Amino acid sequence: MAEKLKFDLVSPERLLMTAEVDQVTVPGAEGVFGVGPGHVPVMSTLRPGVLDVVENGTEKRFFVRGGFAEVNADGLTILAEQALDLGAVDAADLDQEIKNAEEDAADAKTEAAREEAAERLAKLKEVRAAV
Repeated sequence: MAEKLKFDLVSPERLLMTAEVDQVTVPGAEGVFGVGPGHVPVMSTLRPGVLDVVENGTEKRFFVRGGFAEVNADGLTILAEQALDLGAVDAADLDQEIKNAEEDAADAKTEAAREEAAERLAKLKEVRAAV
């Protein structure tokens, strides 16, 4: 049997995944890197992007925004500021959320409201680009 990598994906809300996997591709702040069994220890900050997890030949994709990746002798742990299972995202719902956020930004009466709406819109568009 091939060696596996112990993998945990944790967000502030919950544990999204814990499994023995074949490989994980991580969107590190310095660039995308792959982690497999026996990888050397490393720590990295994360940039917004897609985390690809290969488990028994099947790929699972998560959008992560910020956080840390730690590879050690026990495996890989991702502590994400925000993580979203892309398999559970409905593109039509996301498009509607983007449209609503665009309207909110256009209708904002104060600079603070405009900035908040623009930030929400930017985050939604990051997820849409990943879907």
